[in-house]
Amino acid sequence: MTMSYAIAAAAAGAILALLYAVVKSAWIFRQRVESEPLRRIAGYIAEGARAFLAREYAVLVPFVLVAAAFLALANAGPLRLQALSFGLGALCSAAAGFFGMRVATAANSRTAARAAEGVGPALGVAFAGGSVMGMTVVGLALAGMALVLAVGVGLFGDSPAALNDTVFPILSGFSLGASTIALFARVGGGIFTKAADVGADLVGKVEAGIPEDDPRNPAVIADNVGDNVGDVAGMGADLFESYVGSIVGCVVLGVAMAVPADTRLRLAVFPLVMAAVGVIASLLGTLFVRTRPGRSPQRALNAGTFGAAGLAALAMYPTALLVMGDATYEAGRGALSIALSSAFGLVAGTAIGILTEFFTGTSTPPVRKIARACDTGPATTIITGMGVGMMSTLPPILVISAAILGAYGLGGLYGIGVAALGMLLTLGIELSVDAYGPIADNAGGLAVMSAMPPEVREVTDSLDAVGNTTAAIGKGFAIGSAALTSIILFTAFAQAATGGQGLSLAVTDPPVLVGLLLGGMVPFLFSALAMDAIGVSAFAMIEEVRRQFRERPGILMETETPDYRACVDISTKSALRKMLLPGAIAAVTPVLVGFLGGIQMLAGLLAGVTVTGVLLAIFMSNTGGAWDNAKKMIEGRVAGKGSDAHKAAVVGDTVGDPFKDTAGPAINILIKLMAIISLVIAPMLKSYWG
Repeated sequence: MTMSYAIAAAAAGAILALLYAVVKSAWIFRQRVESEPLRRIAGYIAEGARAFLAREYAVLVPFVLVAAAFLALANAGPLRLQALSFGLGALCSAAAGFFGMRVATAANSRTAARAAEGVGPALGVAFAGGSVMGMTVVGLALAGMALVLAVGVGLFGDSPAALNDTVFPILSGFSLGASTIALFARVGGGIFTKAADVGADLVGKVEAGIPEDDPRNPAVIADNVGDNVGDVAGMGADLFESYVGSIVGCVVLGVAMAVPADTRLRLAVFPLVMAAVGVIASLLGTLFVRTRPGRSPQRALNAGTFGAAGLAALAMYPTALLVMGDATYEAGRGALSIALSSAFGLVAGTAIGILTEFFTGTSTPPVRKIARACDTGPATTIITGMGVGMMSTLPPILVISAAILGAYGLGGLYGIGVAALGMLLTLGIELSVDAYGPIADNAGGLAVMSAMPPEVREVTDSLDAVGNTTAAIGKGFAIGSAALTSIILFTAFAQAATGGQGLSLAVTDPPVLVGLLLGGMVPFLFSALAMDAIGVSAFAMIEEVRRQFRERPGILMETETPDYRACVDISTKSALRKMLLPGAIAAVTPVLVGFLGGIQMLAGLLAGVTVTGVLLAIFMSNTGGAWDNAKKMIEGRVAGKGSDAHKAAVVGDTVGDPFKDTAGPAINILIKLMAIISLVIAPMLKSYWG
C-alpha cells in the first residue's frame, strides 16, 4: 500500500465533484429570466456580492502573504514548502467561496422565475445552485490536498518517516490556509449581512411599518447581498476548512501510530479514499431530491441527505477492508473497527441535525413556546429564547460525547479521527442543502421586490420556510464537526509537540490550568468583538435608512428609488474594517501562548477554547434560529404581522441574527483555526523549548 492510492482516489473524487459543479452551473445559467424588474434587482444583488468578495479578498492578500513569509522564515529545509501549501489552501478556499456565490446569485432569480411553474421546478433550481457550492467545496479541497501530496511524495518519498516528518507537516499548511480564509470570510460576511438585516428590520418593519423585502427599504438589497456573502461564501469556507482539517488530522494520526510501516501507510491512505467514496455517495444523493404535488420540499431535501448518508454507511466496511486488508493496529483493531468508528461519526452528525431541527424548526414545541412568550412583550421573548438556547446545548453535547467514547472504544484515537471524517463524509450534499437556504431566501425577496403574483410568492415562501430549517441543520453539522475536528487536531498537536519529551498535560499542572482559563475566555472575547462590530455597523445602517426616508419622502410613496448602493457600501466598509481584530486574535493567541507560556499552557488553551467554544456556538446558533422561526410562526397568524406580538418577535429575531449568523458560526472556525495553528507551530515549539 502506497500513498499513490490516496492521491489517485482524492484526484478522482475531485474531478467528479468539479465536473458536476461545472455541468450544473451551466444548466443554471441557461435558465431564462423573462421579467425585466427581476433581472434588474437580481443584478444589484450579484453586483454587490461580487464587489464585497473582491474587496474582502484584496484586504486578505497582504495578510496571507505575511503569514506565508512567516512560515517560510520560521521553518527550515523542506518544511519551508509549508508556505506554498498555505497559499494554495487559502486560494482554494477563496475560489470555492467565490464560485459558489456567483452561481447562487444567478440561481436566486431563476428560482423566483421558475416558481411560477410550481414548487417542483423552483426547488430544482434552488437545490442545483446549492449543490454547485457543495461540490465545488469538496472538489477543490480534494484537488488541493492531492496536489500537495503528489508534490510532497514526489520530492521526499512516501515512507512513514518522510510522511510524518515532512509531507504531512507541509499538508497541514494547506489546512491552515483554508482556516485563515474561512475565519475572515465567516466574520466579514456575518458582519455585512447582519448590519444590513438589523438596519432593514428595525427601521423598515418596526419604525416605518413596511413589509420584509419591500423595495422601498434602502437596506433590502444589502440584506440580500449579505445572505450570499455570509451564508453561501462564508458557510462554504467554514465547511471547506472543517473537511480539510478532519482529513489532515486523521492522516497525521494514522501515520504516527506505533505499528508496522505498511499498516501506518494504510491508516494514512484510508481517510482520502473514504472521502472520495463520500463524494460518490453525495452525487448519488442528489438524485433523491425530487418533489411532487403535495410533498413537502423538506422531505425531498431530507431524502437526498439521508439517502447519501445511507449509501456512505453501506460503503464504509468494504472501503475499509479494501484499504486495510487483514492489517491490524492497537489491540487487534482492523477494518471493522475503522468502519464502525466512521459510522459513529456519520450517525452523530445526522442526530445533531435532527436535534437542531427540533429546537429551531417551524412549529416545534420550543419554537411554539417562544411564540407564546411574544404575546407578553420583547422581554419575555428574549428570556424564553435564551432559555431554549441554553437547554439546546444538552442533547448535542451528549451525542458528541457518545460519538467520542464510542469511536475511541472501537478505534482508539484514530477512531475519533475517523468519526470526525464520517460526520463530514457526505459534505457535498450536506452543504448543498445548506446553501439552498439563502438561495430560496433571496428568491422570496426578489418575488416581493419585483411584484410577482401572489401564487409565486406562496411558492417562494414555502421554499424559504424550509431554508430556515436547512440553515439551522447545516450550522448543527458545522458545530459537531468542529468539536471532533478540534479534538483530533489537538491530539495531533500533543503528539507532535510532546513526543519523546515526557511533558505532562494533566489539568492539575498550573500551566495547563492557566491555559484552560485563557482558552475558556477566548470565545467570549471573540464573540464580544463580533457582536460589537455588528452593533456599530447596524447603527450606521439605521442612520442611513432613516436619512433616506427623511430627506427623500418620495421613497415611501414609491415616487423615488432608494439609494441601495449607499447601504451596500456601508456594510462593506464596516465588515472589512471590523473583521480584522477578531481574526488577528484567533491567529496570534496560540503563537503568543505557545512561545511565551509553553507547550503545556498552549495545550490547556486548546482544551479550554474547544469546550466553551462548542457550547457557546450551539447556544448562539440555536437561540437565533428559534427566534427566527418564532417570528415566522406569528407572521402566519391571521392578525400576525403588525401586532404587538409580531413586534416583540422582530426584536427577538433581530437579537438572534448576530447570534446565529455571525458570532455562533464563526466560533466553529475559531476553535479549529487555533488548533491547526498549534499543530503547524508544534515542531518550532518543540525546538524552542528544548
